[in-house]
Amino acid sequence: MTALAGIGMTSQRTRTRMIERLREQGIRNEQVLTAMASVPRHIFVDEAAAHRAYEDTALPLILGQTISQPYIVARMIELLLDGRAGLGKTLEIGAGCGYQTAVLAQLTREVFGVERLAPLLARARENLKQLKLPFIRLKHADGMGGLPEAAPFDSIIVAAAGVSVPQSLRDQLAPGGRLVIPVGGGDQVLCMIERTPEGWVESRFDAVRFVPLLPGVA
Repeated sequence: MTALAGIGMTSQRTRTRMIERLREQGIRNEQVLTAMASVPRHIFVDEAAAHRAYEDTALPLILGQTISQPYIVARMIELLLDGRAGLGKTLEIGAGCGYQTAVLAQLTREVFGVERLAPLLARARENLKQLKLPFIRLKHADGMGGLPEAAPFDSIIVAAAGVSVPQSLRDQLAPGGRLVIPVGGGDQVLCMIERTPEGWVESRFDAVRFVPLLPGVA
């Protein structure tokens, strides 16, 4: 039996512990908790790190990238959902290994993921193929430009920190839409932008630490 297979046999128990911990950390949205419980995080990390997949920590991926800690994934999605019936048409900037993409796919029938690093995108495609999720579209592209050909979006989530919020992402929000993005250089915070009939509303939340949002593709 491989180490990964062993992890798979105990993943349900460790996922249950992860959900209990998320509750203790203040995540209250039952839709988010159910979505997090539905996705096997261990298939999205390297086999050598699979035994740590359900810890509340970021884990390394290829090319110096990381998979976000479960709390941050849950927190960002909870902010997107708060007070709304659902996520609606969703854009993810920084699809990474595909984990957050899979969680989002539990909450909406349309997820568009953009990743600037081709090898990481290939890894995400392979990971997501195992789950056979039909409502995900991934593209190799510069995330700072969003995905204008598929806009507008009801929800946009960004898994890298911008020095500011790219105007292109604001412009791709549908009326009533929400954008959650970490903002800052050394000191980062979660920022939510809402497109209301009166204009843009910006709110700031938790201190976080993400890799930087970079232009171009590789």
